[in-house]
Amino acid sequence: MENFPTSMTTTPTSGEAPLRSEHDIVLARQLVRRMSQSLEFSLVDQTKIVTAASELARNALIYGGGGTMHWELLKEGTRNGLKLTFSDEGPGIPDLELAMSDGWTSGTGLGLGLSGARRLVNQFEIDSRAGAGTRVSIARWK
Repeated sequence: MENFPTSMTTTPTSGEAPLRSEHDIVLARQLVRRMSQSLEFSLVDQTKIVTAASELARNALIYGGGGTMHWELLKEGTRNGLKLTFSDEGPGIPDLELAMSDGWTSGTGLGLGLSGARRLVNQFEIDSRAGAGTRVSIARWK
């Protein structure tokens, strides 16, 4: 739990959080919610970034065997943002184009994880190769 800041008044501008259990996903969601609130995101934008983070954290745990969420508070001129990067060393995604299509699922889910997360954020990047793990970076701007 020490990897999860509890007060935004003392939070550094970046950090990492483990994704090794369901409890870690809950803590990651709480952290993303606090950071988006500290950036004064609207309630809708808070919900979007938290939902995307939840989907990607769950993917890292379930399909990647666990991983890490790296977070970074962004500042570009007068804009503030939040960048999250989810990485794992799992089996990777053999067909990225197929995995990014709506409705596709490699498990029992609804097939909205990756494509849904992409629609909820302002920036989305993914790098995945079979046998080399997956890395997804997202950003939401205020």
